[in-house]
Amino acid sequence: MEKKNIKIYIISAIILLIVSIYYINNKPLTTVNNTVKKDDQSLEEEETHTSNIIESISYSSKDLKGNEYRIFANSGEIDLVDSDVIYLTEVKAYIILVNKPDIISITSNFGKYNTSNFDTIFSKNVNINYIDNLITGEYMEYSMQNNILIISKNVVYKNLENTLNADVIELDTLTKNTKIYMHNTKNKVRVQSIK
Repeated sequence: MEKKNIKIYIISAIILLIVSIYYINNKPLTTVNNTVKKDDQSLEEEETHTSNIIESISYSSKDLKGNEYRIFANSGEIDLVDSDVIYLTEVKAYIILVNKPDIISITSNFGKYNTSNFDTIFSKNVNINYIDNLITGEYMEYSMQNNILIISKNVVYKNLENTLNADVIELDTLTKNTKIYMHNTKNKVRVQSIK
């Protein structure tokens, strides 16, 4: 009888040990996951509550030559990681050159503006107007330091005489020198005469 009781105790201990190990290994993982989910949710809530949204933004800057860059937006949100970066919506910008009577006008749905170096990325429905020229695309970078606009993605260039379709247009804002090209050298820029 004692052997029978010992066997029952050993089997009970093994079953209890297996159940305990199973419970310990599975239950805390679920709790940890729930905690992580709660932390993620509170982090999202925290980000929402600590975001820096500004309405009716405008910035103006001048280079050493006196050329001016003005940018306006309906709203902007300061990047929480890099406070020099502001994400803009409904963007309008103007490049006013000292020695040129023409103003370069830029509009887009979105923008990313760096307040320390004035570099700007425009995206979605980008339109550039200057003199009798209109350039449209989906993405544009402007560097005030380098005086260059680089327009890409579905680029169309129109003036009084021609319509051009290309992958990229680079425009020097001071000299108005323009480079129009395709990413793939096997493809050609399409030119259509309006006259």
